[in-house]
Amino acid sequence: GTEFARHKLIAKKLEADFFFAHPYSSWERGLNEYTNKLIRQYIPKKQPFEQFNEQDIRKIQHKINARPRKKLDYQNPKSIFYATLDQNVALVS
Repeated sequence: GTEFARHKLIAKKLEADFFFAHPYSSWERGLNEYTNKLIRQYIPKKQPFEQFNEQDIRKIQHKINARPRKKLDYQNPKSIFYATLDQNVALVS
């Protein structure tokens, strides 16, 4: 899609590599597929997103980000994100 049109420029500026999954290879997109599964607990397939306003989406986002994950030693993504920010701020200060 067009969202990756300038990936070479972005990779160069970030000094990072880009990797793309093959079409119809869901096993190459594990985190994406898992996140879709979590979202589908709140928004079933074939249900139009237009039925949800921004407040609804933010509630779903909060629930997903506050949910403990086994992969994160039963911490939630939100707390790990903010702890990482705190560490980076301390390094810069």
